[in-house]
Amino acid sequence: MPSKSFKDLLSAEESLFRNPEVFDPDYVPEEYLHREAQMRSIAACIKPALRGERPLNALIHGPPATGKTTAMRKLFEELEDIPEARRIAGVHINCQITATKFGIFSLIHKAVVGHLPPETGVPFSKVYEAIFRKLRRERRVLLVVLDDMDHLFHDRYANEVLYDILRAHEVFPGVKTAIFSIVSGTEFLYKLADRVRSMFRAQEIYFPPYSAGEMYDILKRRAELGFFPGVISDELVEKIASYAYEHGDLRLGIELLKVSALTAESHASRKIEEEHLEEAYAKASTATLRSLVEPLSVQEKLLLRLLCEAEQGITSGRLYERFSAVERLSYTKFYRILRKLEELRLVETRPVSGEGRGRSREIFLRPSREELLKVLPCE
Repeated sequence: MPSKSFKDLLSAEESLFRNPEVFDPDYVPEEYLHREAQMRSIAACIKPALRGERPLNALIHGPPATGKTTAMRKLFEELEDIPEARRIAGVHINCQITATKFGIFSLIHKAVVGHLPPETGVPFSKVYEAIFRKLRRERRVLLVVLDDMDHLFHDRYANEVLYDILRAHEVFPGVKTAIFSIVSGTEFLYKLADRVRSMFRAQEIYFPPYSAGEMYDILKRRAELGFFPGVISDELVEKIASYAYEHGDLRLGIELLKVSALTAESHASRKIEEEHLEEAYAKASTATLRSLVEPLSVQEKLLLRLLCEAEQGITSGRLYERFSAVERLSYTKFYRILRKLEELRLVETRPVSGEGRGRSREIFLRPSREELLKVLPCE
């Protein structure tokens, strides 16, 4: 049998995808499953703005890949269909990409004024004035979503950015502003200046990790929308959901759906078989683990490395002794780091038998030591 050409392999007739966009990272699902309570809380914060009043600040937090950013994209998408939402000037800023004060206010300027300010030659005060004079003149409410806001602390811009947005009504009476901050944890609250913390006073909206069943529901719906009928069995979707749950990352499940189908296509198969999934999983699991570990702080990575060197089931007290020998940190801060790693499903903790109701826990790595050491930076 002659080998196929690229033309044959890339032919539309060979595709298993009915709608490949549903597997894109920025896809906004029409049915936003298992986040009804969070949507109600977000809507409650926004509602005053529809009446021309100041919306409530919100602190949207939870582990990665729990739907926080998708919620904001869906909010902005649906606001376009609400006539009263014309009173809102909304801007969604990814602080991993834009992490300077001028960069953030440039994007706010674009959302309010209609274009970016010049990159040079214009003082910040002029950009600031243009934004809030126009808001006051048009009686519009400013809503700024700072996604991955933790990154603003790396260069110490967070306090300045929040303060300048939230105090705008003092400089321009009548202006109404609010901030939705999206973060993985709430540790940043301890870094806020007192004057900013007192102004922020955010409504906390927590996005918990998805359960295995919830992941299955979401992935099954993506498969139904993205593939032609019969391309993947419910059993394989369930297996993909179990992999995603083990890693604590729904994005892995969505990626596995896509890569499994591409792998099946490369083998000229009309459906996804288990061997296609296993081949895709071998490629994707390390990349997913790296995406969870790379954003961690130096202290969080150090704790993971110590766990790689320790025996499985080490107690939190013993681990703290080893950690504090190389890093001076209070037990409270240490315990917050441990909780974060558990939320990310990088570790599992269990109460120490016979220890009563104290804080002491046994700690187990969820990924293997070998997998973690591949993605942890060298000492």
